[in-house]
Amino acid sequence: MNAFRIRRTALALTAAAVLPLTLTACGGDDSSSDSAADKAASSAPAKEESSAPAEGTDPMAGPFGPGCASVPKEGAGSFDGMAQDPVATAASNNPALSTLVTAVKKAGLVDTLNSAENITVFAPTNDAFAKIPKADLDKVLADKEMLTSILTYHVVGEKLTPKQLEGGTYDTLQKSALATKGSGENYTVNDTSKVVCGNVPTANATVYIVDTVLMPKS
Repeated sequence: MNAFRIRRTALALTAAAVLPLTLTACGGDDSSSDSAADKAASSAPAKEESSAPAEGTDPMAGPFGPGCASVPKEGAGSFDGMAQDPVATAASNNPALSTLVTAVKKAGLVDTLNSAENITVFAPTNDAFAKIPKADLDKVLADKEMLTSILTYHVVGEKLTPKQLEGGTYDTLQKSALATKGSGENYTVNDTSKVVCGNVPTANATVYIVDTVLMPKS
């Protein structure tokens, strides 16, 4: 009996000694695994966000030119406001284009311009119209046929990018062609009319504001 008790006591002591060692070993494995995972995570390179422009992005995507400074910063006549409206309506909200808007109304072209799709409008400023002697301007404004011919000569039936303005000839709604040339932010139409604020978006058109009224060649 005494021998049996001694054997049981020995087994109990052995188990008591082995159990803490087993738990310690298990805990050590978890700690080592966590440490390795943390080290791997901290050493992994951070994902970098590319600062390069998206493929296909036009570096000159917005309006340009010295005349753009006179465009209102806020409201319907601002660039953001004009982009929401069709071209004749957008022009009516820009104070620098009030004479053009008057001419468009007299010619009955408001609906024609607003309903057209994907057009380019070369829009003369008030100062451009002021270059025409008053008597001559009054005569043009009173002659609907002549006025319509002049105004439709300022409209091309496609949206033109600044790149296309570097050198090209384009048919107008008036049926005769106009020519453009230039580069960067400097462009002219028919060698006489300078773009002072270009690439202005409206809901249905791209507008290039010019400093001289264009006259049809025929």
